[in-house]
Amino acid sequence: MSIIADIKTAFSRRDNALNQLLLINVLVFVVLVVMEAILFLTGASSVFAVLLRQLEISSNLPSLLRHPWTLLTYAFTHVKFFHILFNLLNLYWFGMLLREYLGDRRLVGLYILGALAGAVLFLLSYNLLPALQPKLGTPMIGASAAVTAIIVGAATLLPDYTFSIILIGPVRIKYIAAVVVLISIAGISGQNSGGQIAHIGGAIMGFVFVRQLQAGRDLGRPILAVGDWVSGLLQGRPRLRVSHRNAPAAAPGKNQAPLAQPKQNEIDLILDKISRSGYESLSKDEKQKLFKASQQ
Repeated sequence: MSIIADIKTAFSRRDNALNQLLLINVLVFVVLVVMEAILFLTGASSVFAVLLRQLEISSNLPSLLRHPWTLLTYAFTHVKFFHILFNLLNLYWFGMLLREYLGDRRLVGLYILGALAGAVLFLLSYNLLPALQPKLGTPMIGASAAVTAIIVGAATLLPDYTFSIILIGPVRIKYIAAVVVLISIAGISGQNSGGQIAHIGGAIMGFVFVRQLQAGRDLGRPILAVGDWVSGLLQGRPRLRVSHRNAPAAAPGKNQAPLAQPKQNEIDLILDKISRSGYESLSKDEKQKLFKASQQ
């Protein structure tokens, strides 16, 4: 099967959101790297800057108004290998955790909201803070704000889940998230002030998103609704209208029954299992029960 066919297959699946996010980032990176090399060899390097300007977000508001789509495209744009490598590794590790527990759609919603939160804080900092106003017009690219949102979101949801880190051993992800945020704060006084501030915006969104979800409010629902509408336009799907008539209420089906509130003895058994074998030993049903209990 050709590479193009593999890509089409990856995007045709509805339960493949994490791989699709990874793939979009990789495809944009590959296109930009190839374009940069070609334009350099043909003596047209200045054209690459024009191309990149269509994707990066500028801290200059008039420029942003001319390129409003960059509020989102910047979060899928990389031009340095190690930049995209570390972002995608973290997106994969922590995204797998969120995807397993919250599902594909909420993973996408948090990624987009994290990118937007990072962009907003980036813009506010350059336009309101005296220390950064002399650098007004500085652009930003990279998925770091969105990935930080996913890291902090996973740590907020499952703070005691452990990752095994080379040369260190098992570490709870709440400490990994704390280190990520601390590094971002420490880097604000450096050369990439705006980028580090954007990370903080993503971290705040990751925390708020999961806390609101535990309270029964899905902040990503409007994002997903817009995505579904755009997808419907691109695929030419007819919009269906549902009319409600006075009819006997049907018994809830398999996909309609709400998840019952777990009993305390069930939660105690699940917590005992975590203490014995770790969170990863839980079944999907046990994870859902634990999440439901956290909303009480």
